[in-house]
Formats: sequence, structure tokens, C-alpha cells
Amino acid sequence: MLFNESKISGITVKNRIIRSATHDGLADEYGAPNDKLISKYENLAKNEIGCIITGYAAVSRNGVSPYPAMLKIYDDSVIGKYKELTDAVHKHNTPVILQIAHCGRQTSSKAIGMQKVAPSNVLHAFYPDKAKELTDGEINGIINDFVNAAVRAEKAGFDGIQLHGGHGYLLHDFLSPYGNRRKDNWGGSLENRCRIVELIIKGIKENTSLPVWIKLSAEDNRKGGMDIESSVEICKRLENAGCDAIEVSCGTVQDGMNTMRSKHLPMDAVFKYREPCASFPKILKKISLPAANFVNPLIKQPGPLENFNVKNAGIIKKCVSIPVIVVGGIHKTDDMEKIINKGDADFVSMCRPFICEPDLAKKMKNGQREAKCIMCNYCGLVIEKEPTRCLYGKVR
Repeated sequence: MLFNESKISGITVKNRIIRSATHDGLADEYGAPNDKLISKYENLAKNEIGCIITGYAAVSRNGVSPYPAMLKIYDDSVIGKYKELTDAVHKHNTPVILQIAHCGRQTSSKAIGMQKVAPSNVLHAFYPDKAKELTDGEINGIINDFVNAAVRAEKAGFDGIQLHGGHGYLLHDFLSPYGNRRKDNWGGSLENRCRIVELIIKGIKENTSLPVWIKLSAEDNRKGGMDIESSVEICKRLENAGCDAIEVSCGTVQDGMNTMRSKHLPMDAVFKYREPCASFPKILKKISLPAANFVNPLIKQPGPLENFNVKNAGIIKKCVSIPVIVVGGIHKTDDMEKIINKGDADFVSMCRPFICEPDLAKKMKNGQREAKCIMCNYCGLVIEKEPTRCLYGKVR
């Protein structure tokens, strides 16, 4: 079943393996995909991947990531370059979905050149500068930005849209009581917290013919935040609003290695790529890095390391009729087949394994049973300074 041709939201796919959205750091100065990114996606497509979900593309100027070279789609000028990307992928009969996002408070005002915005001014551990609480008019403006981004995506030839509603970004913050402390029509009750996402889905459906997917953190490890019970109710509401598929993830950037799990923190990469450690004087690094490596094995990491969203995906799948995709530590074909055969999800998606092996889907179809990726998470740190790449266990 894993490698049989199938359909999701009316889209034909070669198999049930999806490349989950991955920030590649390969946009040009305008936020359009550069030639290296187009080549990267074409390489994935020609190596038998079922479907590609792009890295997140900002829908608003104040919703840009602090990571360099993020994709953007808030201006018509980028449509032509995106069309080159979809044409390259479609040559290999592979569908490509554009993930669109607003980073909300999970960025810095310095990075975006203006004060960042959020549903509520809740302090972010990694980006502690103050966020402006959005007004009613500004929320409606962001809804329009999402819809207009989808209109551009359709003109560029994408097969669908995925809303980034997880990992602590703006839509996640609206859905989660932890990030949404509002007392108006956009906060408080689950109905109010869902309103922005429902209106975005309905707006995209009214203005395009594209299917709309969403990526959700079913649990976010925040006090009073998202839990599986509320996520089930959210998924039911979003299905009623017209959502066509749900990708189940977990966590936020503040959770550290919850969304992308590993046995230990990648300390060498932390001291090379993450601020403020990356800017430490050499003499301070010489002292502090060995100390950090010494205590690293004592720092408890989230578990399990593999298949860690499958249980929640299965719970959600029982409560909705639209396709469910699951991501998170899925590395083995035996596990993939079990997930699908048991009905815990309809499709599986991977991020890190495809950074390590772009031709992994083809290898698995030809008999390879496990990804080469060792889940070291160095790739999750390099993106803060450079384009995404596999470091395979050490900083080079």
C-alpha cells in the first residue's frame, strides 16, 4: 500500500510518502525560489517522492522568519519564479504544495524591520522583544494576506496550499490558549480561537480552486496550551470550514528538541549557529563548549525519538473524514506500512531524512528499509545562518 499510487484531496500521488515542509534558506532577495531551490525540488521529484510540501512562505511583510532567505509570497513579482519551480517538479508527475505562514511573535522586530505582531503579547523565550497585539482590522488584513498568497500560488501552478498552523507560529498562537489571551471575538472560546483559520480556509476556497491543508501541533507542551482533546475539536471545525487534509505534528520552537527530537542537544552546532552562543569570543567558547558537552548527556530530552506523533494522528483520524498525514521521527518503511495499515494515518511525511538523502523515496521503493539520517539535529541549527544542509553528526 505504501508505494501504490493514491489520491489525496483529489491530487494523484505516486506513493504515500510526502516531503514535509522544510525551510531551505534558498530564496532570492525578493523571496522567490532561486535556481538552487528549483533544482533541489526537481531532484526530489525525479526520485519518486509522492508529494512535496515547500518550506514556509511568508504571506505578510511583518510575518517573515528570522532565518535567512525565507520564501515570501506577498508580492505578485515572485509569481514567475514560483512558476519555474512548479513546472520543474511537474515534469516528473509530482505534485507540489505551497506552505504559507506568518511567523507572529516567533521572529524578532530587528529581523523584520518593524515591530512584530501576535494575538497577545506573550513573551517568547528565544525572541523576547515585545510583540504588538493585533487589532481587529490588522487580523482581517492578515486573513486577506493569506488568501492573496493562495491566489498567487494558484497562478504559479501549485497543486494546493498548506497553512502552517503549528510550531508556535501565528496561526498556532491563535489556536492555542497559551499564545491567545484575548477576550474579544478572536480569543477565549475554542470557537473564537479557530475563527481566523476558518476564515482563511473559506477565503481561499472562495477565491481559488486549490485544496487547503493545514499543519497542526496536536500538543505544544505549553502550560494551558494545545492538547489532543482540543486539537480533535479544532480539526472537526476546520474540516467543516473546508479543510482538505491535516498534517499532525507537535511542539513549538520554545520546546527546543520536541518537534525535532534527538538523544542529545547538538551542542557543537548550538555554539556555531545559535545566538548568543555563536558570537561568543573564542576564548569563552573554548571554556564553555566543553562544559556544555559535559552536562549535555544529563539534560533530559523528549521521548520517544521515533514515530512520536502517530498516537495523536490516530486519535484525530478517528474523528475526521479528511486525509491525515503524520510527521515526526518516521524513518523506517516497516513503521510507515504499519501506520497506514493500522489506520493511524493515510500518509507519512518526513523532513530530516530528505535533507540527508534526497533520493530516499526511490531507495525505499527499491528495498532500503531505513533512512540514513541519525537524527542528530545539526541541520536544525545550521538554518539560523546558512542554507539547510545535512551535517551528519558534526559541524564541518
